[in-house]
Amino acid sequence: MEFKKKLLALVAVSSLSVSMAACSATNKPEAETPSGTNNNAQAPAAAGEAGALTPEEGAKLVIWESKDERVFTDEIAKLFTEKYNIPVQIDEIAPTDQVTRLTNDGPAGVGADVVVFPHDHLGRAASAQLILPNDSYAEETKKNNTDNAIQAVTFNNTLYGFPRAAETYALYYNKELVKEAPKSFEDVIAFSKTFTNKDKNKFGIMWETGNTYFNYPFIASTGGYLFGKNGTDKTDIGLNSEGAIAGMKVYSSLREILPVKSGDINPDIKRGLFTAGDVAMDINGPWELAGYKKALGDKLGIAPIPTVGGKPAVSFSGVKAWYVNSFSKYPNAAKLFANFASSKEAQLLLHKKVGAIPTNKEAQEDQQIKNDPIISGFVAQFKNSQPMPSIPEMDSVWNPLDSALTEVWNNGKDPKEALDTAATRLKELISSGKKQ
Repeated sequence: MEFKKKLLALVAVSSLSVSMAACSATNKPEAETPSGTNNNAQAPAAAGEAGALTPEEGAKLVIWESKDERVFTDEIAKLFTEKYNIPVQIDEIAPTDQVTRLTNDGPAGVGADVVVFPHDHLGRAASAQLILPNDSYAEETKKNNTDNAIQAVTFNNTLYGFPRAAETYALYYNKELVKEAPKSFEDVIAFSKTFTNKDKNKFGIMWETGNTYFNYPFIASTGGYLFGKNGTDKTDIGLNSEGAIAGMKVYSSLREILPVKSGDINPDIKRGLFTAGDVAMDINGPWELAGYKKALGDKLGIAPIPTVGGKPAVSFSGVKAWYVNSFSKYPNAAKLFANFASSKEAQLLLHKKVGAIPTNKEAQEDQQIKNDPIISGFVAQFKNSQPMPSIPEMDSVWNPLDSALTEVWNNGKDPKEALDTAATRLKELISSGKKQ
């Protein structure tokens, strides 16, 4: 309990709030499990406390971490070393580059023992057997984290990751212009009719209307989906299902209050209009948080995305997690660190240091999070999100669906017809093995 007291004391110290990097989606086809994988992982053994692993004699760890979040890892590594007397070295590697780096460095024996990357890279890492399953702490991890976080770090029914932070998008709004966050898109339409003035370049709401990532709520909220079985079944495509078509009709209706071509809305334009007070609401992610807070200060609000067709909005989410290198010389010590650095206390420290959104259920209910109106808004949306599918076929989704969105938004194409075309094109791409 001593380390928890110390960690909670550190969490109480105020610190920076910075934006999280967006997850990229670059998966490759599944590969056969290679031979020569390191099999040094041992069964759990008592180490002075229930459920702990006995670290290997002489263990020392190398951790890969991003530059932006190293302030957290430096602190958690120090606490880990104090508790277990295991030295930790931290090397700065961007999380989106780590699987590629591990592909070569892992088998060569020079990779980090513990890595961190967004869950949409998991399929590639697990298929190549670059990482070890989270077996020793599986039950603890599943119990402590939200179901969608566990789904995100599971591949082919095997839990690999130790979730540490979540990411999704939500509704930013200017409290000076919007007194209360709208609960539904019907409310958004009603407000926007009183605010939008295209001639003056003023709009009630704006988001990237041609980008599948931000428009997933118009597919999933009313029962649509991309792939079946929680995003794992490439043979079951729900892109043009009845539910997806219903949501796309809501999407189409919003053109009335945002009469702008999808190609004329990009992050820079939207950012400028929102920070200037010419856009009252913006659907966006935590990577914009630092700039928006600087521009709006106390006028900035965050809320869940308004309901779609009377249903809670389902957004895409990403989960950053720790993973253990399958070629590590010290797999027990590495798993011990990954579990330690993803605990409730660790996630609260990560929030304090860099403004991260916790996946740990108790951390989400902690007053530190509940008293942060910005992060709690993202937490509320994350609870109703779905992890972006991590199967390689996800790479083939973007082009057909982006095209469908553009046809509906810019040209008024019938939503069913547009989605039927997108689904047919997606099936063709998957069958051919092409991405676009």
